[in-house]
Amino acid sequence: MLYGEHGKNLKVIENTLHVAISVRGNQVTLTGEQMDIELADRACMELYDLVKSGYSLYPKDVEFALRILTENPDAGLKTIFQDKLFISSGKRVITPKSLNQSLYTEAIRTHDIVFGIGPAGTGKTYLAMAMAVSFLLRDKVKRIILTRPAVEAGEKLGFLPGDLAEKVNPYLRPLYDALYDMLSFEKVLNLIERQVIEVAPLAFMRGRTLNDAFVILDEAQNTTSEQMKMFLTRLGFHSKAVVTGDITQIDLPEKQLSGLIETQEILSGIDGIAFIQFTKNDVVRHRLVSQIIEAYERKERRCHAQYRGENCV
Repeated sequence: MLYGEHGKNLKVIENTLHVAISVRGNQVTLTGEQMDIELADRACMELYDLVKSGYSLYPKDVEFALRILTENPDAGLKTIFQDKLFISSGKRVITPKSLNQSLYTEAIRTHDIVFGIGPAGTGKTYLAMAMAVSFLLRDKVKRIILTRPAVEAGEKLGFLPGDLAEKVNPYLRPLYDALYDMLSFEKVLNLIERQVIEVAPLAFMRGRTLNDAFVILDEAQNTTSEQMKMFLTRLGFHSKAVVTGDITQIDLPEKQLSGLIETQEILSGIDGIAFIQFTKNDVVRHRLVSQIIEAYERKERRCHAQYRGENCV
């Protein structure tokens, strides 16, 4: 199990940590630079401990494990990988895959308001959704409310047909997708019909008080200061709010300050509110996604150095 099919798991360790691994029966020999060997040894021992506890190890898990140990060699992989947030309708176990994801889920458990800020693909919304469904099924909350601002991402969608709910539905589709990934289609429809789960644009939140609810505000980088204040002041008794966003992908009109950026300055340090910052190292999508993010970051650094932050190509 540790070696993987045709030694694929060990190949991941070899390629990532630049060590040579030779296997003879139950004996694994590591060759390379001292620091690389020490990290590879630590990885093998941690992964072996994980396998002995009954965890099914795949090459992708090894990739995530090596990222974690590279950031923090003393991290306990078993504690992170066996933190079962939720088991989806497809029997897939949803667990944190990085140190920041582990900090994020723990913050959600222990804080009433949590901000997850970072690039696309880091699991901000997905993990928040898994926690929300878990809280609902364990009767820790009475309902889930999912919302996001209806802001076009650089495209003009024109006059969409239908009533107001139908017009904003395309903006909310990613939230539905995450729900359907965790619960059966029939279960989601049933919960929505009973208003146990509500998916609505941010504008629908005004004037409400949300008690006994798990509320997720997605794409929060596209909220204005007024919208963010309105949303945060909706929180009622026995409720949690998770706010997610990527401040590098703001679609608001130029010169309009993002409410998500402002909250970091205003609310930092308040007891009961947590901010978790994700990086490209937390990306759990295709391996190219983190490289794309890194390439754009290099371009932005180059632009700032050459043009002092002005737009450049």
